[in-house]
Amino acid sequence: MQTIMTTAATKPDSSEFAFDTTIQPEFALRVAEVTGLAMDVMGLPFDVARAQYARAVQVGLIERSMLASRDFSRTVGALEQLALGPWARHV
Repeated sequence: MQTIMTTAATKPDSSEFAFDTTIQPEFALRVAEVTGLAMDVMGLPFDVARAQYARAVQVGLIERSMLASRDFSRTVGALEQLALGPWARHV
């Protein structure tokens, strides 16, 4: 395949794009808000699991251990990534 170079650059006609650019920033903000809310709602079961683990440690049902806490956090994080895929939160 041969590439052909031209000397004059073509500029698209502005009338081809009929989008109102004043609405786009507000729309993007609303989409970002809804997406963030959806991610928080879908991540709620994983937050509950983390809170329950912390409460069990405070009450004394689970031994206080930084290593066990790390392992639990990694496991819940991996489950969240697996279950939610691209919707999972990233720290």
